[in-house]
Amino acid sequence: MRRRGPRRLQAALATLALAAATGLVLSMPEASAAAGGATGYASQNGGTTGGAGGRTVRATTGTAIHEALCGRASSSTPIVIEVEGTINHGNTAKASGGSCNTAAGVIELKQISNVTLVGVGGGAVFDQVGIHIRESSNIIIQNVTVRNVKKSGSPTSNGGDAIGMEKDVRNVWVDHTTLVASGGESEGFDGLFDMKNNTQYVTLSYSVLRNSGRGGLVGSSESDLSNGFVTYHHNLYENIDSRAPLLRGGTAHMFNNHYRNLSKSGINSRAGARAKVDNNYFEDSKDVLGTFYTDAVGYWQVSGNVFDNVTWSGLGPDNRPAGPDPKSTTTVSVPYSHALDPASCVPDVVARTAGAGTGLRVSDGTCTPRTPDPTGPGPGPGDPGPDPTRPGGTNLSIGADADGSSKASGTSYGNVRDGDMGTHWSPNGSTGSVSVKWSAARTVSKINIRESSDAVGRIGSWRVLNADTGAVLATGSKAGVITFPPVSLRKVTFEITGASGTPKIAEYETYAG
Repeated sequence: MRRRGPRRLQAALATLALAAATGLVLSMPEASAAAGGATGYASQNGGTTGGAGGRTVRATTGTAIHEALCGRASSSTPIVIEVEGTINHGNTAKASGGSCNTAAGVIELKQISNVTLVGVGGGAVFDQVGIHIRESSNIIIQNVTVRNVKKSGSPTSNGGDAIGMEKDVRNVWVDHTTLVASGGESEGFDGLFDMKNNTQYVTLSYSVLRNSGRGGLVGSSESDLSNGFVTYHHNLYENIDSRAPLLRGGTAHMFNNHYRNLSKSGINSRAGARAKVDNNYFEDSKDVLGTFYTDAVGYWQVSGNVFDNVTWSGLGPDNRPAGPDPKSTTTVSVPYSHALDPASCVPDVVARTAGAGTGLRVSDGTCTPRTPDPTGPGPGPGDPGPDPTRPGGTNLSIGADADGSSKASGTSYGNVRDGDMGTHWSPNGSTGSVSVKWSAARTVSKINIRESSDAVGRIGSWRVLNADTGAVLATGSKAGVITFPPVSLRKVTFEITGASGTPKIAEYETYAG
């Protein structure tokens, strides 16, 4: 066994002394993440393995994330940073050291390499704090939610981008994330997933991009053509105005994505960009593919896509929609293997796999989501492994609907089945009910009621009801996993009959067994 020198020992002791104050927890002994896992362009150029083989640490504040980076032996020493809780401006301060270059109010992955940032436990939410990747390589971001990052108003972070990459960035894999805003530029928000100034070999997979004016771009202007080799697969773009994404030059591959409610435009290929667009499902949207808002045309190859209630604008000097009958205008070959799900099942597959908190489930190319094998090929570095507080199998609530009794102001029934521990439903008072429902009957025998981190233990007594018949399936006290004999139903209700304060249900999971 190699002995550590005095300098390294001193650095380790200093890091331990700082941990209690910053929210950093060292996981001992040293651990390593599984190797491999990325599909698409992030698997090229030597591959993307993040912090595999390095030490694993746990961080509960933004400051702790920065301290973990600064506590490494060098800027390229591999590290896996497990993140739990809510990261916000109040707990994200600048840290200093020879292996980091950080700033307050933003997660700064600058001039570093070989890092995995992964959400674990009850979830990781970056609240109004963006993630900035600059002059860095071999980075993995997985199983996190980034929400409401602003470029104007207060507070601001990362130029308004949820995740932004710029200046000589290579090999980034962003996987099973939820990136959300609450409006467009006029409300202070910018892009959810932006790449510029020589960013290459990137994969965005199994992620949700929602409620934003701008989904993301590749290239900041039509003179910024040094970016490209980007893969987008099994993502949900929902309630986006445009840029899903905007491509300026370079090559991109989009497959098995679900695009829903794009109000202005979708994949905007311009300035010579080449897009390979395979087996995607476009729904209730406008101008989902083409060259828009410029006379600098781009190109596309289309195959196997479904266009469901898509409208197209007319041809003009600055407007070249691919439809209403999209045809290929170029040929694009990709250097990696990938399994394509038929487009017809993409809405279902994406609903059951995409976003943070979905168990890192992936598709096998046969419309069947699966939980990856931690000992074999799977989602790759940063996989936090099974959560012992959650049942195995598929959470049937993802993609379902929800309703209930009167809700507290500012909350939503849908928050309990969005896979996001950072959102919640509360009753209007200390008691009330919330239901998960489907258009067709499902067999359910287990539910998991997960309280928000700041409200754990508030739920007292409860009942579980078959809302189709009114039958009581189970009674008890305290939130958690609840089992009952298998029953086929279309709506199952969790009724809170006693609580200490206002309950907050972050997720209402349902399982077949």
